[in-house]
Amino acid sequence: MINFKKIELQDKRLIDNIFVGNRCRTCDFCFGNLYAWNSKFNTEYAIEQGTIYLRFKDDDNSLYYMMPMGKTPIKEAMLNIMADADSRRIPFRMKGVTAEMWKKIESAMPGQFEYIIDRKNYEYIYLSEKLIHLTGKKLQSKRNHINRFKRDYPNWCYFPLTTQKDIDDCISMLDEWEAKNTDKSNNSLNHEYIAIKKMLDNFEYLELKGGAIRVNGKVIAFTIGEQLIEDTFVVHVEKAFSDMNGAYTIINQQFIECEAAKYKYVNREEDMGLESLRKAKESYQPDILLQEGVVKPIVR
Repeated sequence: MINFKKIELQDKRLIDNIFVGNRCRTCDFCFGNLYAWNSKFNTEYAIEQGTIYLRFKDDDNSLYYMMPMGKTPIKEAMLNIMADADSRRIPFRMKGVTAEMWKKIESAMPGQFEYIIDRKNYEYIYLSEKLIHLTGKKLQSKRNHINRFKRDYPNWCYFPLTTQKDIDDCISMLDEWEAKNTDKSNNSLNHEYIAIKKMLDNFEYLELKGGAIRVNGKVIAFTIGEQLIEDTFVVHVEKAFSDMNGAYTIINQQFIECEAAKYKYVNREEDMGLESLRKAKESYQPDILLQEGVVKPIVR
């Protein structure tokens, strides 16, 4: 049985060190995400012989393992988590498995598992230069939204989150957004608030980057992200008042231009199966739609 334990804030350095050298662009292997969303997923980890093992509870309260990452050969690592599931008398299942990960599993243990596509967890990855310049006919509407925003709100300004006052103002904006938008019966949105608040409360320790837009001195949009791997930046959070036309579009563009232009790719994470979010992410014409799926043993 693997000795799993809950992810705590002080585990950041230990987990970050395991992720060094990771080349996978999925947002799952990022301490900021693992820690911030712990209230929803109850994510636990264990590090054994230079390999991190992760497991979490999904929306249906079922336990899933993630792809082991580290020095242990894939077959050995897979056998370890399968044995863990067996010892706990629970079904063995993995989630967040990319197509590349699946190929490695199938190569190491051919014919033992099935791979089930999980479309709602596909991740949207874009060239940073596309999000900055928004060139081409397909992105004309984005440029129009930004131009309209600038006309409607001439006293707007973008700024990076560098002071406690900046962060406090974003928390105030988040509280206002929550009061206006959140259906208290929607558990997913409630967990999102908790995750964002964790990021803002521990902004410096988590080594995050953030940016916001003020109009007449008031924060009306903000976003948070961090380096995922050497060539990829991940955007964790993007909040704006939707009644201000173009607010989401301009914070997206300004944040990448000012904080993430040095990265080739930007991962804007998944759409969670929400039609409105899927439409918004697809409208930016992703350069990579990172496939993810569920892995289960084949029942014979």
